[in-house]
Amino acid sequence: MGQARVWVVDDDAEVRQLLHDYLGGHGYQVQLCADSTALRQALEQELPDLVLLDLGLPGEDGLSLARFLRERHDLPVIMISGAGTPLDRTIGLEVGADDYLGKPFDPRELLARVKSVLRRYRPAQPAIDSAEAADTLRLGRFRLDLQRRQLRDDQNTEIELTAMEFDLLQAFAQRPNRPLSRDQLLNLTQHRDWNPYDRSIDIRIARLRRKLEDDPEKPQIIRTLRGVGYMLVSG
Repeated sequence: MGQARVWVVDDDAEVRQLLHDYLGGHGYQVQLCADSTALRQALEQELPDLVLLDLGLPGEDGLSLARFLRERHDLPVIMISGAGTPLDRTIGLEVGADDYLGKPFDPRELLARVKSVLRRYRPAQPAIDSAEAADTLRLGRFRLDLQRRQLRDDQNTEIELTAMEFDLLQAFAQRPNRPLSRDQLLNLTQHRDWNPYDRSIDIRIARLRRKLEDDPEKPQIIRTLRGVGYMLVSG
């Protein structure tokens, strides 16, 4: 497999060239986009493995683009901004960014974050080596059967789930070790009648924890990320 394709979306030509030269020198395939129009046109041709996205783009800004990328393509995104305030970071993560880095930045730190996000974005591995492996995901001592829409423990006992609980768990299991906001979970499960600002998702996650966790008060499988959302911990 070749090196990952990283797209840089930034209106600063010097920053674009810096990232092109530095990441390219470390073996990544780098494509440069000066604004949202260039990015959207490029997406029609192929998809990258990761997007480095400037928050303060002219026209359509980085927050809007991050939301678009998450809803349409589910791509990992690292946001870059000269603002660098905690509020900006929180908003960036809530709309779907996987990480956030303020300007000016050390290219070595950026490279480390690129590697980290790409590692976290690896899809979940099949639980078993059989014909049904592609339809089965492992969650610790549990197996999630996507075809039968069933959850079973290591004793092969079925754990009863509602349809919404299954959809939530599938969204988590297919994106292990990645922060997911309430808004992302709404989009991934297609339950758009839920309100991301009420307690619907929190209540369902609490119910899932009671079924999955040894101690639901101290969850180890579905973790809460304060100010961001939730993350399923795997491996």
